[in-house]
Amino acid sequence: QVQLAESGGGLVQAGGSLRLSCTVSGRTVSNRAMAWFRQAPGKERQFVARISSTSAEFTYYGDSVKGRFTISRDNAKNTVYLQMNSLNPEDTAVYYCAAQRPGYSGFYHYTAGYDYWGQGTQVTVSS
Repeated sequence: QVQLAESGGGLVQAGGSLRLSCTVSGRTVSNRAMAWFRQAPGKERQFVARISSTSAEFTYYGDSVKGRFTISRDNAKNTVYLQMNSLNPEDTAVYYCAAQRPGYSGFYHYTAGYDYWGQGTQVTVSS
């Protein structure tokens, strides 16, 4: 019912910046919280950032990216963004966009709280 497609990944030097986009098709997700996760090879999927569906657009960040990454959304374009600054090699991973499951009331950083996922976009940070 909902299709998500990430873009904007690539290779960047340490200290650089990238802006990821998540474009949604099928239907609007303006009434859903949206999040970014990432997964490095051999590691579990890790929470990165979340933005609420309210007009206040409350945001939450994983400790490892707090102060460096910014999540935002443009509901008119049905798009979610992740601005990544001060990147370091530890940020290297496949980044996934996700739509929060309707009615979910558990921890926002848990993957089970999201029912639609994009295919991922690779971010590689060189030292």
